[in-house]
Amino acid sequence: MKTDLTAAFEAVLFSSGESVSIDRFALAFEIEFDEVVKTMDKLAEQLENRGIKLVRLENAYQLCSKSEYGAQIRKVADMRRKSPLSSAGMEVLAVIAYNQPVTKAFIEQVRGVDCSSTVTNLVEKGLIEEKGRLELPGRPLLYGTTKNFLRCFGISDIKELPPIERNNTAQMPVLAEQLSALNDLAEEEQE
Repeated sequence: MKTDLTAAFEAVLFSSGESVSIDRFALAFEIEFDEVVKTMDKLAEQLENRGIKLVRLENAYQLCSKSEYGAQIRKVADMRRKSPLSSAGMEVLAVIAYNQPVTKAFIEQVRGVDCSSTVTNLVEKGLIEEKGRLELPGRPLLYGTTKNFLRCFGISDIKELPPIERNNTAQMPVLAEQLSALNDLAEEEQE
């Protein structure tokens, strides 16, 4: 009996609880990359009139609840809305998002103030993560955005961020405002 790929993919996504890369699907099911994408498109179509949807995050997919059911989900799960990011948090996030991977020293140079607690807060919220170390004395940590960042801001790829003028550090507060507006839009869609 041949396995229905669409149902199998749905089961894998449901049981994983997080995003699964296209490459992992292709390897596990011994099919081509394009076949995975085609099957995911079919699954997304099947989920159109359901309470969940299929979301593509870069080269991975995840099942998520639809935003129009957010209020009911919060009531049932007794979830409280997380506190919004401060303007400093948004600025640091903008510096990282547009220049990643970056060191804390780079962020502090752009902003002109210590960012240790803000970086720690963003790591705890799962919006940024360590992406390795710079090959310099002291081997400082490099930071970049996460898939959770993409989810929270309602984008599927970092390339979807509003364009900026390169090397214009004075533009960072404006970028933080753009990120904040993008975040507000994503939150409105989730409610």
